[in-house]
Amino acid sequence: MEDMNILMEQRFQKAEQMKEEGLELFQYKYDKEFSIGQILKDYESAGEEESGDLRTAGRLMIKRVHGKTGFADLKDDTGHIQLYFRRDVVGEDPYKLFKKLDIGDIIGVHGTVFRTHSGELTLFVKDFTLLTKSFRPLPEKFHGLQDKELRYRQRYVDMIVHDDVRARFRKRSRIISLIRRTMEEAGYIEVETPVLVQMYGGADARPFTTHHNALNRDLYLRISLETYLKRLVVGGLEKVFEIGRVFRNEGISKRHNPEFTLMEYYAAYQDLYDQMEFTRELILACVDGMGYEDRKVAYGDKTIDFNLPWKTMSMTDAIKEYTGTDVLSLSVDELRRYLKKCNPELDAGKMARGKLIQEIFEATVEEHLIDPTFITDHPLEISPLAKKKRGDDTGLFVERFELFINGWEMANAFSELNDPQDQEERFKSQEENFRAGDEEAQRLDEDFIRALQYGLPPSGGVGIGIDRLVMLLTDAETIKDVIPFPLLKDEGK
Repeated sequence: MEDMNILMEQRFQKAEQMKEEGLELFQYKYDKEFSIGQILKDYESAGEEESGDLRTAGRLMIKRVHGKTGFADLKDDTGHIQLYFRRDVVGEDPYKLFKKLDIGDIIGVHGTVFRTHSGELTLFVKDFTLLTKSFRPLPEKFHGLQDKELRYRQRYVDMIVHDDVRARFRKRSRIISLIRRTMEEAGYIEVETPVLVQMYGGADARPFTTHHNALNRDLYLRISLETYLKRLVVGGLEKVFEIGRVFRNEGISKRHNPEFTLMEYYAAYQDLYDQMEFTRELILACVDGMGYEDRKVAYGDKTIDFNLPWKTMSMTDAIKEYTGTDVLSLSVDELRRYLKKCNPELDAGKMARGKLIQEIFEATVEEHLIDPTFITDHPLEISPLAKKKRGDDTGLFVERFELFINGWEMANAFSELNDPQDQEERFKSQEENFRAGDEEAQRLDEDFIRALQYGLPPSGGVGIGIDRLVMLLTDAETIKDVIPFPLLKDEGK
């Protein structure tokens, strides 16, 4: 830190000298005609003869001065190129300025292109402009920012130093663009719903609470997009989707961040099975659009095969396949004892049958679902917003699927419950769980019930975790790698 302070002080002193000499250290704009990537592409076949008349701009990353000549490396969002300075070309005073420039300074340059004897494409600088003075030195030799926590905290430096980080966020943008294009081509319209809500719902999660001073009312940051999107379907928008931030007051892990990007989409007159087919199309549009021509995606040491057909299993059949146990034949007490063996740290004492089956599935099956797999027929008591399964005489299951890829839950979908009386009864049951201490239980949303009473068409809906999809398609180890500014513990702790 002391060395950093000394270096910064030197830069501040240098900046003061520049100001005294009449230099403007922070320009308003610059006519950047070409990106560096475009120059590299357009002049790929350039020889040793000078050609072109180009203006570009970027950040100075390397500088070498040899008497009357100097070399530098200029970098922008698209690439980097070598710069060649000569005192007799740029002039005496500009050359003195070049020698004063620091690594990290942002400059605009005007010149011609040629290829050096060693074959490197180079921009022969005729004149240049200091656009922004950098006061804080970059990590030494561009590899000094290795601490992961520091990289997440100072993402702006991480992106300057590591080209792959910047490339990943470009890929994230590309994936979201592919999603939007696919949704619009399928007839969906993009909408926006409230972030601050009076009643949270649509997922089992603990919310963040805030307070509105003017209304003197506690509000919540949304944990899901579901109930407001369904209200729009009630209102006559038959195909809607939203890509938005949601907030869940829960732990942080490689796949969980309290603030994350969720996409949900709903289609009137469709059901779970229609949405299963469309979800396949949507995911494959992303896989194909990201250049995986064989539809096989490498993630870590695994290769995930997205080629059709994708496997479909009920939750209880999946447990039986991977454990040999028929959970439907076990009593509640037997399920609790079995879960205790699978996950000794979990307190199963108050769990009901459906929750026990879900926890057994998570403990024994999820990690095996590497290639895309739809898990259907979830217990009713953990699915308060889904319709009961058609033809199920037991009444235990609903029409719901979760899509698993690489052992992760990637999507969650229902044939949406559109019976307001049934929905109200399920909310009331969830309210009892909430009063018993379950902070993640759904609450009774009276306005949502009122909307259903006007009539929600038969509908199918899906939620997809955008961050996890980006992780998968960019081979990111943790969700923090695909969120530009993840939530972190306090600095120094």
